[in-house]
Amino acid sequence: MIKDIPELKVEDVALAIVKEENEYSETIWNSYLINLKKRALDAVLVTSTGYGILNEEKVNTSTLRHFLDTVQPNTFVKIEPIIEDVFGLNNEYWVSFYLDKKLYDKKFIFLPETILEENLINIPVINKKGVMIK
Repeated sequence: MIKDIPELKVEDVALAIVKEENEYSETIWNSYLINLKKRALDAVLVTSTGYGILNEEKVNTSTLRHFLDTVQPNTFVKIEPIIEDVFGLNNEYWVSFYLDKKLYDKKFIFLPETILEENLINIPVINKKGVMIK
């Protein structure tokens, strides 16, 4: 029964969209998974998708899946680049991982127009400017 499945709360794991520069000094944005725990996350799987309304049309982006294997304590792993064209959509990242042989998962959703210059903060561990959900 569903009531027999324990609800495991995800803590000290964050997702960030970080503003960076490429080798041509152009602004790019990348998504990162940040492990703020003192223990490694195992068998990490991230799915990403965008959805919403753009120019009065319903839009759904492709769903991408990334297997990150192990994310060490107090480190980060790049997931994928993200283009500014989709900042007006809901950008959803669903993260699943094992910790102590238990499966955890959490959805991180960047709402439309939240990835903006005025919302940038210093992202812990990465030490760059971006938007983060914890």
